[in-house]
Amino acid sequence: MANSKYLIPLPHTYMNDLIVDFINHLAHVRRYSAHTVAAYESDVRDFINFCEQWAGADLHPKDLARVDTLQFRAWLAGRAKRKLSFRSTARALSSVRGFFKYMDKKRGLKNESIALVGSPKVPKSLSKAIGASDVKNMSDAALSDGLAPRSLGEGGWVALRDNALVILIFGCGLRISEALSLTDADVAKRPKVLRIRGKGNKDRLVPVLPAVFDAIEKYVRARPFDNGPLFRSVRGLPMSARMAEKVIENLRNQLQLPEYVTPHALRHSFATSLLSGGVDLRHLQELLGHASLSTTQLYTKVDMSMVMKEYAKAHPKANG
Repeated sequence: MANSKYLIPLPHTYMNDLIVDFINHLAHVRRYSAHTVAAYESDVRDFINFCEQWAGADLHPKDLARVDTLQFRAWLAGRAKRKLSFRSTARALSSVRGFFKYMDKKRGLKNESIALVGSPKVPKSLSKAIGASDVKNMSDAALSDGLAPRSLGEGGWVALRDNALVILIFGCGLRISEALSLTDADVAKRPKVLRIRGKGNKDRLVPVLPAVFDAIEKYVRARPFDNGPLFRSVRGLPMSARMAEKVIENLRNQLQLPEYVTPHALRHSFATSLLSGGVDLRHLQELLGHASLSTTQLYTKVDMSMVMKEYAKAHPKANG
C-alpha cells in the first residue's frame, strides 16, 4: 500500500460505501488477487482523502463529477512531494480511473476531466538477469553447512527447501507468489508440466526439468510435515513471500552478489536463458504468463545487449 499521510480510515459515509462496493466488485466479479484489490483500495482511498482535505469537508458521491483537472494534478503533485515513485503514481492514477469508470457505469456519475490528465511516464525497465554460474553458486550455498546453522539443527530440510525454491523459480520462471502457491499434490508423481495459476487467475502449463523435481523431492522427503503447501516455514506454516525474499537476500549477502539479485531476477534469468537459446517470443510469453507480448519483448532488449557486447569484442572493426 502507498505510504500516504492522507491514507486514514474514511468515516462511514456514502463515499466509503461506494469504495467498498468498488472493492467488492474487483474481488468477486473481476476476481482480482487480494494483493491487487488491496492496492486499488489504497490508491482510491488516498485520492478521496486528498479531495476531502482539498475541499475541507466530506465528499458526497455527486462531488465526484465535479473534480477538475486542477484537483487531479494537485493530487499527483502531492504524491511527488511525498517522494512516491512514478511507477506507484501511474498505478494509483490507473486505480482511480477504474474507480471513476465503475462509478459512471454503476451510478451514472461521469467525470470528463480525468480523461484530460496524463499518466506519469514510467520508463520500461527490466531487472538484470543472474548468470547461470551465480545461480549454481546460490544453489551450492543453500546446501552448504555455512549458510545457516538453523538448517543443520532442523535436520538439513530448511537448506533443502531453500535450494528447491531457487531451482524451481529459475527452472520454471515462476513468480514468487506462484511458487509459494504450489502444494504437494501439484508435484506428486513428477508430472511433465505444472499447471500454474498466475495473474488474473489465468492458468498456464509450465514444463518441469528433472533437476527441478530432484531438488523438490529431496526437500519433501526430509521435511517433517504431512501433505499440504509445498513450501513451509520452520513451524510448518505456509511460507510467506517475505520469507522467500529473505532466503534469496541471505544467499546474495553470503556470496556478495549485487542488490538486484532477488526472486524476480531468477525469473528474468529463466526468460533470458530461453531467449538466448532461441525460444520463440510467443512461446516465452506463454511460459511466463504475460498477458501482453509487449511485456515479453522487454527481454529482447536484455538479450540484444549481450549480443552487442559479444559483437564489440569479436568484430575486427570494433576497435577502429
